[in-house]
Amino acid sequence: MKIASWNVNSVKVRLPHLVSWIEEAQPDVLCLQETKCLPADFPRLELEGLGYRVEAIGQRAYNGVALISKRPAEELVCVLPGLPDDSQARYIEASFGPVRVASIYLPNGNPIGTDRFAYNLAWMEELIRRARDLLRREIPFVLAGDYNVCPTDDVFDPVVMRDDALCQLESRLRFRALVYLGLSDAYRIFHRQSHRYTFWDYQAGRWNRDEGLRIDHLLLSPHATDRIVGCEIDKRPRAKERASDHTPIWCELAL
Repeated sequence: MKIASWNVNSVKVRLPHLVSWIEEAQPDVLCLQETKCLPADFPRLELEGLGYRVEAIGQRAYNGVALISKRPAEELVCVLPGLPDDSQARYIEASFGPVRVASIYLPNGNPIGTDRFAYNLAWMEELIRRARDLLRREIPFVLAGDYNVCPTDDVFDPVVMRDDALCQLESRLRFRALVYLGLSDAYRIFHRQSHRYTFWDYQAGRWNRDEGLRIDHLLLSPHATDRIVGCEIDKRPRAKERASDHTPIWCELAL
């Protein structure tokens, strides 16, 4: 089973790139973030024409997450448990055969010291609780998405990023708390090289100079980790015209 994640930064704007990538990569489950459209406006017909099913939640012009899959979604959850009144469309979770998958768009906590940063940390605490609940089920699961966290100083410039919410100790400690529950960072299972990124800002020529961040992650439960056979970042979509500032990351599980 091939499970991928991609912050598309507007599914309607990026639809030609999305269709092209799906046709080539053939993921079994694709987690999308920052779709930026209401569910009624989601381009379902184009994806259903490729043989995929769509489960999506969203808001007009910002946030939004989706699960694009070859098989039907079961036991669908459309809000992060623990935050039932959260009005921001940031979490969707379902089972696909034996594997449970969540598409996650964690809040960006910038600027530090504001309500936005407090919301980011509170959201991460609830995600940790959800991971604990899923671990009790002893099933393979993948928490995939844009975490808006750089786990270490392996970024294009730690000094430039020093005061960014993505690199704060408080955020990193909560990311580590997820890992310490027994989850695995899928990319690091296979790749130890530094400076491997999933995001390059549109500003300051970051893409052309390969000045990026790795903020899109696939965190796997122990049962999923036992089955992983590969994980890669696909940089090619980021090089296209009118590209998202993120690029896909995927892993494959042997089931």
